[in-house]
Amino acid sequence: MLKKMMRSNRGIALLITLTIITVLITVALELNKKVRSAVIFSATSRDTLTLTQMASSGIHAAMAMLVKDKMESNVDSLQEDWANSEKINEILQSFPFEDGKITVKISDELGRIQVNALVKFPEGREFNQPQMILWERFLRLIADQHESQENFEPNTIIDPLKDWLDSGDDEAITGLNGAESEYYQDLVSPYPCRNGPIPYIGDLLRIKGITKEFYYGTGDSPGIVDLTTVYGISDIWGNVASYEGKININTAELPVLASFLQIENRDLAPFIYDYRKETQDLSYIHDLSDPNWYRKIPGFEDLKIDTRLIRTSSDFFRIEATADLHEITKTIITVVKREKTGQTGKWSCRVLCRQAE
Repeated sequence: MLKKMMRSNRGIALLITLTIITVLITVALELNKKVRSAVIFSATSRDTLTLTQMASSGIHAAMAMLVKDKMESNVDSLQEDWANSEKINEILQSFPFEDGKITVKISDELGRIQVNALVKFPEGREFNQPQMILWERFLRLIADQHESQENFEPNTIIDPLKDWLDSGDDEAITGLNGAESEYYQDLVSPYPCRNGPIPYIGDLLRIKGITKEFYYGTGDSPGIVDLTTVYGISDIWGNVASYEGKININTAELPVLASFLQIENRDLAPFIYDYRKETQDLSYIHDLSDPNWYRKIPGFEDLKIDTRLIRTSSDFFRIEATADLHEITKTIITVVKREKTGQTGKWSCRVLCRQAE
């Protein structure tokens, strides 16, 4: 009897011991998991902070390039250092980062179509006629590259865009396709019409007629988001900005260049596009300081682009800085304006918008 009790007690003791060991192993594994997670989180947080600093340094380097460029020339084109990825990389290579790398791209914001220039501000009531014609050509060009837009009419977007921008919010909608607050308030998720300049480009998606297909593009077909901008203020009247709307012909993308031309001359745009970067012995051979330089292209002597649409300089730029470190990537997109400081008379870049991705 005594032996059975002893064997029973040893069995219970063994069971308790195994249970304790199992619990300790489980606790140890969970603790190990938490410690590893904490270490990984700490490393990730450290790398994220480092990536932010790296990208920010790239943005400041780009701003310095833009200021230097302004001090040397009043013309902005794709022939300059700020538009040359190799020149930018030369500067970035001097940054003392032990690990990781940064890449920077600078683009001219005024090489894009200025959305807010469609309406004449500060009055904010009437179409800016040259801009309206530009939009008609631009939207037809975009629609022609989308099979689903075979019967597209530009006014299905231009009219509601004008109503979204103009200062009136009454029953006098623009054309047959216009829309004021009454239309938007009847939507499932209602909101008012802005009735003023658009502050950010994503606002376009809220406007009647502008679909995601038109905004983002599909496949190889471009959307309007990468070819338009909300920046470009030319003057301030009280609390209201005005937008001249002139586009830098020296930096505009091909679809924008094509929109300068009448439909029958649209095929000439690639020649204008290529002329800007023609070189000989590694040097650019064409002077782009005169807005009418395109007429120097052989056979283009009689071609005319509305002078109210084009310019050869800009002070609004988009800087895209991407930092890579330990298989983590961070991109910061910043829009800046070059301006002269009143007190010192020196040029600097003022940040208008900063977005992290």
